[in-house]
Parts: sequence; structure tokens; C-alpha cells
Amino acid sequence: MNKTQLIDAMAAGSGLSKADSKRALEAFIGATTDSLKGGDKVALVGFGSFSVAERSARTGRNPKTGAAIQIAAKKVVKFKAGSDLAL
Repeated sequence: MNKTQLIDAMAAGSGLSKADSKRALEAFIGATTDSLKGGDKVALVGFGSFSVAERSARTGRNPKTGAAIQIAAKKVVKFKAGSDLAL
């Protein structure tokens, strides 16, 4: 499912227009992004939680040449599925 299909599904499920559903999705993405950038965790009970984790610097390999390269430390977003999300 891509963003357009998600907007269509949200509009169909909520009775909102596609434009309103798009604004709601963009507001959710923006609020989640801002919260994670601020170091907070976003928990949606039953769905799952988003958090920020830090990956330390490490040595990797260039797959083409096999030469060792240094991969810098960085922050990544992690998602942990909630119990109601089980397939």
C-alpha cells in the first residue's frame, strides 16, 4: 500500500474527503516526526510504538572491492508492533 492508497482507505473508512484524509495523514506524519526528533517515543496502544535508537560507528565492507570502510554513527527510527497488530 502506498500513500495514495492509504489516503483512499482512510477516506473510505472515516467518511472524510480525500483532501481531509490527506491533511490528517500529513499532520500525523509531521507530529510523529517532530516528536521523534525531540527524543520522545510515540506509542499507539494496540498498534505499536515508534522510538529513536542510536547505532554506533562500525566498520563495514565495500561489496564491490572488499575494502574496509568506516560507517558513521547515526540515529534510526525503530517500530515495535503492538499486540493487536498480530497477523
